[in-house]
Amino acid sequence: MRVLGVDPGLTRCGLGVIEGAPGRALHLIGTDVVRTPAGDEIGLRLLALEAELCRWLDRHQPDAVAVERVFSQHNVRTVMGTAQAGAVAIVCAARRGIPVALHTPSEVKAAVTGSGRAGKQQVTEMVTRLLRLPDPPRPADSADALALAICHLWRGSAHARLAQQQQVVADRHQSAVRAAGGIR
Repeated sequence: MRVLGVDPGLTRCGLGVIEGAPGRALHLIGTDVVRTPAGDEIGLRLLALEAELCRWLDRHQPDAVAVERVFSQHNVRTVMGTAQAGAVAIVCAARRGIPVALHTPSEVKAAVTGSGRAGKQQVTEMVTRLLRLPDPPRPADSADALALAICHLWRGSAHARLAQQQQVVADRHQSAVRAAGGIR
């Protein structure tokens, strides 16, 4: 499975693509940070982000996109920019029919390090180890995007299997009800 992780931000938006499967080695496909000038008009910044995200989706053809879920911060302006950048990523993936999942920062930290309270340095170190990289991904936005992709690959696959099993059970139940002539 190939996953694009997006650490959304208007000034710096981290992108990271990995490939792998639960229980198997993970492989780095690519990582980068999209930057937009803080002085530019918001519409231009969002268009620049959209263009780069579309290039990444077309180039890397991910099976899923994992975006960091916006959480409450003290700075409303920062939250708005993060939410807007995340929404652009979601729309770009949705236009292509690519499934999107949102993961909270604590979910990502727990998946990658085992602790939802891990610091940025711990996350970066674990991403470096898990992807067997010679050097840590820089800047931190790259490491965060890769951590999102890893989290989704590990957790998203488990959630998908669970949902698939639940659907099988529901289908069997419906078949049994029909075979019994309905519910009386």
